[in-house]
Amino acid sequence: MYRGGRPGGLMRLLNRLDALMYGARWLPLSRTAVLKVAGRRSGAITSVPVAVTRHRGGEYLVSMLGPDANWVRNVRAAGGRAVLRRRGSEQPILLKEIPPEHRAEILRRYLAVAPGARPHLGLSPESPLPEFRRIAAAHPVFRIRPAGGDGLQAGQVPPS
Repeated sequence: MYRGGRPGGLMRLLNRLDALMYGARWLPLSRTAVLKVAGRRSGAITSVPVAVTRHRGGEYLVSMLGPDANWVRNVRAAGGRAVLRRRGSEQPILLKEIPPEHRAEILRRYLAVAPGARPHLGLSPESPLPEFRRIAAAHPVFRIRPAGGDGLQAGQVPPS
C-alpha cells in the first residue's frame, strides 16, 4: 500500500477521503487534521491526513512511514512551514523536528491515538519505552507551533 513513502492507487483514494473527513468542521475528533505543504519539486500544495498527538502540553505529528515519506521530505524542504486544517479552519504552522533521543514517549502516545500506525512501527502502546527508543530514529516527529509573524494568511503555504 505504501512503497518508498508513497501511497499506491488505493491508498491515494483512501487518503483523499480521509483528508476530506479530517479537515471537515463536522468531524469532532481533535486528533484528526489535514497537513498542507508545498511539494519540494512542483511547489503544488499537497494535502495529507494526519493524526495530531498531544503529549505534555505540546502537539506533534509523527511519520509512521519514516523519513522518506513525501510529506516529511516536503516539510523539511519548506523549512517546516505548512498549514494545518482541522475542524474547518486552517492555521499556518511551523514544524520543528524533534531529535531522536526525545521521541520515545511521543511515539508511544502516537500509537495510542493512531492505532492504524501500529503495523508500521511494529509496537503497541504497551510496549516498553526502550523499544520506542530503538525505533525513534526511523520515525520523524515534529512539534507543531503557530507560524506567527510571518505574514501568511490562513490557508497559505509559503514558497519553499
